[in-house]
Amino acid sequence: MRDRGVRRGILSIVVVAALSTAAGCTLSGDGGSHKGSSEASGGRGTRVDSRSASALRAVEKATARAGSARTESTTAMGTMLSLKTDGALGWSGASVGTLRLTYTGGQLAETMRTLGSTSMEARLLPDAYYAKVGATFARRLHGRRWIKYAYDDLAALPGGSGAYLTDQLRNTAPLQPVRLLLAAGDVRRVGDETVRGRRTTHYSGTVTTAALGGEDAAGLKEQLEQAGVTTETVDIWVDDHDLLVKKVEKGELSTGRMSSTAYYRDYGVKVSAAKPPAAETADFKELVSTQGSSSR
Repeated sequence: MRDRGVRRGILSIVVVAALSTAAGCTLSGDGGSHKGSSEASGGRGTRVDSRSASALRAVEKATARAGSARTESTTAMGTMLSLKTDGALGWSGASVGTLRLTYTGGQLAETMRTLGSTSMEARLLPDAYYAKVGATFARRLHGRRWIKYAYDDLAALPGGSGAYLTDQLRNTAPLQPVRLLLAAGDVRRVGDETVRGRRTTHYSGTVTTAALGGEDAAGLKEQLEQAGVTTETVDIWVDDHDLLVKKVEKGELSTGRMSSTAYYRDYGVKVSAAKPPAAETADFKELVSTQGSSSR
């Protein structure tokens, strides 16, 4: 009975840690498999008007040059999970970052509470993602407070979800909402608005995954399909320096409704993430292997 409880707890940590980081912070990552936005057209033959397309391409370039930013977000995924995140992400070279995740509701949040944790620290390094667990769960790991998720191990998870998560964790620049608008071909300039004291231009559009087509959109379509996204609306607010200030994504997943709102500031901030001590770190792959052996 105790072994089964530990296995359930570990599997919950795996799902929550990996999913919440990708969904809460890097759903809007740049998507490494994307080949660029040289053609602003979607699968339905529509095209972004030249003024909006030029503005969105300028956002791509300015964001890539900035290399880093502070971010905060709120995410809800139906009844499964809702959370807040706060931290800093860097994408100049290999992606790095430090994040604080706070679970605010949903079934997985309740699971986390039973394990003695309502929040989690996460560190993104070039080769792995590290999640710090609560004291209650750490006791089940012989006092180790961190779980290491090597990207290669995540990518090997069955069903394609691991590959999607890995891509998001390795590509943290907030470019995907911009590229989705370009690829969908359905975007309009809403107007000028003030967001947290900053003057911005608001763009909005609708993305239908099945309608995305063409070579440039193939990578984005695959990512959305792996995430279970069928359709979504994307809104972005861009400042006078062509940098994203806010983004909102709302849509339908195969498991229910999803919404995510993120804010960005302090572009160019220095971002670093330290690897936790080896003696305090449990390896995800080894934990899964141990669980598999104990269940037989």
